[in-house]
Amino acid sequence: MDSVFFYLEILGIVAFSISGALVAINKKFDVFGVVIVGVVTAVGGGVVRDIIIGKFPPTIFSNVYLIIISVVASLCAFILAYIKRDKFLIIQSKIETVNNYFDAVGLAVFTIMGVESVFTRGLSSNILLSISMGVLTGVGGGVMRDVLTGSSPYIFTKHIYAIASISGACVFYALRIYVFYPIVGTIVGTVLIFVLRILATKYLWKLPKAHIDEK
Repeated sequence: MDSVFFYLEILGIVAFSISGALVAINKKFDVFGVVIVGVVTAVGGGVVRDIIIGKFPPTIFSNVYLIIISVVASLCAFILAYIKRDKFLIIQSKIETVNNYFDAVGLAVFTIMGVESVFTRGLSSNILLSISMGVLTGVGGGVMRDVLTGSSPYIFTKHIYAIASISGACVFYALRIYVFYPIVGTIVGTVLIFVLRILATKYLWKLPKAHIDEK
């Protein structure tokens, strides 16, 4: 099972790094800014989670290869955009779609890993902590990305971002407790979050907003 989470973590790092890098590129950041935003998007939520559950130093600082992978993924996105910058502007809508898929993968993978980290620390009896750490790991990096790029946090304005994370975290927690094989909960939770995010984007599912007429 450890090997499964190892590969999931790498997948999540790559997905969120590219997602963050694409947002930074769209905001016309230079290469250093693109890399920083990519790395923060990939590891930000996990660092905050580890601090809350008392894991020092946070995992990312013990596994430097994860930062290296994040930097490389962010650089690859920048280099591709730099070389194909004319086409980058032309196919902007397609890039948004690609970015959404990367973001959905990162959200799904890191939400599940966030809940699993609480199990690893022996704190799984606290369901609120378990679900909260899953959601924080899933959305934390994205919130930091949006703050760094001067955007309204995605989870408060677009589709059912946090709801998808919460749903997947709850399902994974329940299956992790009651099903003998953790891989079952991992697969079901990850797929649920990913599918909800893609469907929410496709069908424009959003939570209700209070529209105040300033006039």
